[in-house]
Amino acid sequence: MERGRALTLRPAAEVGAGDAGHLRRLNLQRVLAAVMSQPSPFTRAELIEATGLSAPTIGSLVAHLVRSGVVRDLGAGPSRGGRRPAFMEFNARHGFVAGIDLGPTRTRLAVADLKGERLAHHVMPTPSGLGPAALLTQVAEGLRALLREAQAPPERLLAVAAGAPGAVDRQRGMVTFAPNLNGWTQVPMREILEQALGTAVIVENDVNLAVLGEHWRGAARGHDTCAFIFVGTGIGAGILIDGALHSGHHFMAGEIAVMCMGPQYLDVDFGSRGCLETLAGLKALSGRWPGAAGRDPAVWLAELFDAAQDGDRRARRAVDETARLIGIAAANVVAVVDPSLIVLGGALFAQAEPLVHEVRKVVHRLARAPIDVVVSALGKEAPLWGGLLVATTEARGRLRHRVRETRVAG
Repeated sequence: MERGRALTLRPAAEVGAGDAGHLRRLNLQRVLAAVMSQPSPFTRAELIEATGLSAPTIGSLVAHLVRSGVVRDLGAGPSRGGRRPAFMEFNARHGFVAGIDLGPTRTRLAVADLKGERLAHHVMPTPSGLGPAALLTQVAEGLRALLREAQAPPERLLAVAAGAPGAVDRQRGMVTFAPNLNGWTQVPMREILEQALGTAVIVENDVNLAVLGEHWRGAARGHDTCAFIFVGTGIGAGILIDGALHSGHHFMAGEIAVMCMGPQYLDVDFGSRGCLETLAGLKALSGRWPGAAGRDPAVWLAELFDAAQDGDRRARRAVDETARLIGIAAANVVAVVDPSLIVLGGALFAQAEPLVHEVRKVVHRLARAPIDVVVSALGKEAPLWGGLLVATTEARGRLRHRVRETRVAG
């Protein structure tokens, strides 16, 4: 207590209905947070222990949550030596969330419940020949169809997270630049999707979502400081520091595609000749392997890696050059961030253990501290899983706010 200031307590008779109502809403929010954190069915006694609230308060607030459909009453469980306890669970289908992973050629969609468990999934060709607004409108139509498939009423869609392959200003929901999407500069992605879907939308860089997905469900579980390096049509990195995304002052953290790979490129247009993406991306690798042009990367990459393993000198040289460049870039990320883990993902690393082995050797040769280099456990689905995590977190926050503002009967 500050010196010179008296602590005054208001008599119970002077506590107004507004104060009591405010306290009750705060308690309801606390109970809901405890309910949503339970991994399995629970009892009122467990909620009392988790929240510190009294039994009558818990009983009243839980009854309200059951009436509102947020909590499902499961009935009495087996006796533990006395009165049979009543079990209940969080109704994860009280609302729904969705994820969008917008790619240059394919777009992945998913619908999940409020625990982030996927209910429906669809991969569609990214609409071509359209401006950003028309393209996103078609993607929204695809998501509405997926909601119907999942039997998720659109009015109960609480949040959507959308990933874009470029620099994203998350605060404004703006894709500032996506080099592999035609015309995508300063695109108000959040605004377009919110108008089309009628719900809250969070927009994030797709590789940032990938590192969140791997940390939640994939190879980076237990690694709070880690990086995800994606190599496909484009190149990028998502960085997690102490469990939080690092976006940077200009939302450009992890844009390693433009990393200058040598002093010889300083006096030339390194954006087209000397940056990492133009030297080590799929387009660059296809130029080192005959017959790659115009073919499905999954096909010619398999041929390339098979040839390299069989001793083909040109294939071996192409793989080694690419691995060296990516390994140097990954080692530079290690030097700056000091992560415990590097996750490699994207089309280049799908079924490409020889390439991963070479990248790992380069990183270990250059890094000054031990570092694990592993392949993505979620593959192409990593950004989508990260999107579902972001959407679920947003939806739960909105649900807590909605419950807090609800009038609760005494």
